[in-house]
Amino acid sequence: MESSVIELFHESIEAKMACGEILAPLIAEASTVAVQRLLQGQKILCCGNGLSASLSNIFSQSLLLQYKLERPGLPVICLNSNSSTITAIGHYHSVSEIFSRQLKTLGQAEDVLVIFSLGTNPSNLVQAIHTAHDRGISVIGFTGTGDVDLSALLSGDDIEIRVDHHDRHRISEIHLLSLFCLCELIDQQLFGGNS
Repeated sequence: MESSVIELFHESIEAKMACGEILAPLIAEASTVAVQRLLQGQKILCCGNGLSASLSNIFSQSLLLQYKLERPGLPVICLNSNSSTITAIGHYHSVSEIFSRQLKTLGQAEDVLVIFSLGTNPSNLVQAIHTAHDRGISVIGFTGTGDVDLSALLSGDDIEIRVDHHDRHRISEIHLLSLFCLCELIDQQLFGGNS
């Protein structure tokens, strides 16, 4: 059993190493966009489903409270956090609208929407991207291999941090590391020094 654990650790490390150089410039670019928008007084909205919803919560908590540095909070709204809002939208409208309806109310031009998906092309993220573009909101997409519909919707002003891997758990691990890198770079640019 211990050898299985060690093998899983090795698989995780290999998956991260395989895409680190590919993702590094995209994460850096995403941090620059986020910082520019935050300095302009805009906010970040984020969302995901299932395990990706947890990643979205971790991202918003890291910006709203703190990542490593003791610093003022940054304006971020996690669209998958309010279960009564999500279930009401799902009940009265459609599950595919749980993020887009919130974006129509909370999102403003020049905000940033950060989406997390593990390669399942969820319809609610498809609708969220459409709404974001309609409102002049750029998108940073943490995606996986199967997210062809999401990828096709992203425009030249958007950034896709895509993990090409067959295992959703590896994708989520790499997304987690990538979002931590993104938080680190945002803190460095806004507050200086190494966090």
